[in-house]
Amino acid sequence: MRSAFGERFEVPPGYLNTPSIGVPPASAADAVAEAVARWRRGADRPPDFDAVVAASRAGFAQLIGVGAERVGSGATVSQLISMVAAGLPDGAKVLVAEGDFTSVTFPFAACARRGVTITEAPLAELADHAEGHDLVAVSVVQSADGRYADLDALRATGVPVLLDATQAIGWQPLDLGWADWVVSACYKFLLAPRGAAWIAVHPRAMERTVPVGANWYAGENPWDTVYGLPMRLADGPRSFDLSPTWLSHVGAAVTLPYLASLDLAQVRAHCVKLADSVLTGLGLPERGSAIISLPQPDAPERLTEAGVVCSKRAGRTRLGFHLYNSAEDCDLVLTALRGQEARSSDHPSP
Repeated sequence: MRSAFGERFEVPPGYLNTPSIGVPPASAADAVAEAVARWRRGADRPPDFDAVVAASRAGFAQLIGVGAERVGSGATVSQLISMVAAGLPDGAKVLVAEGDFTSVTFPFAACARRGVTITEAPLAELADHAEGHDLVAVSVVQSADGRYADLDALRATGVPVLLDATQAIGWQPLDLGWADWVVSACYKFLLAPRGAAWIAVHPRAMERTVPVGANWYAGENPWDTVYGLPMRLADGPRSFDLSPTWLSHVGAAVTLPYLASLDLAQVRAHCVKLADSVLTGLGLPERGSAIISLPQPDAPERLTEAGVVCSKRAGRTRLGFHLYNSAEDCDLVLTALRGQEARSSDHPSP
């Protein structure tokens, strides 16, 4: 059991796979376990979960710098982005980053029959290519290697922007209220069980977002829209809600407010310091991100043998550092990959 940033985490040494699955704080795991215990006793009723859905919605809003009234709730990033794709006019032109996560790009590619076209550009040059496009869609931090999108440059283009914050939210401060749409899943750096996702919609983008999954829970009062026509959806982004995955929101109602309560500049500094210490220990340049990728072809095997949990992405080894990681994890990586005892620089416990 590790203690970090005021919480306890039952995370083993060498767990550097948060970009795939985050490890929950004990309080969130306990809340989900208690919910499962109630479920097995038949002790809950559907309205009992409204409070946790509201809490996770508010936590997401706070983490990206918007009001909760701008947030709709769904299940996956691709499902939420599909509502944006459905709102594009026939023949629209979409610009994306080369090699971005396909949940960002596939919803637009699926609109090809309507003449929607997608252009890929290098991440660093995205803003330079934005002119003439109807939308730019990009991850704030790239899943494969932790590179950042230049948000200031994208904002300055004046072209509508959709941001996937999944690999950025929870470990660094974000102020994304300017973007037309911001989406995120819950189960990586947000440390909740998989099954919840959110979309923040700017008021100017409401009419360009189509509730393709319109359902009873998207009603102003969901318990009055269970049966019968006509369709009567809530005003604003609540009209994009999906019926919630209860246990996921039980966890998210703990983890998102917890993360929002932290000094995220401090969290970012902690994560980046650890990640950069691994890079410099291997003779590689610092990148200033909590997610890094390593080029050594035999790295996955050597790290696995050393007890390090990581992922292979885009032909490289991906490591991700979060608030529960420490210098001990860096030492495991360096020792495994340098083939000798290696000590990372001093990292005080948070």
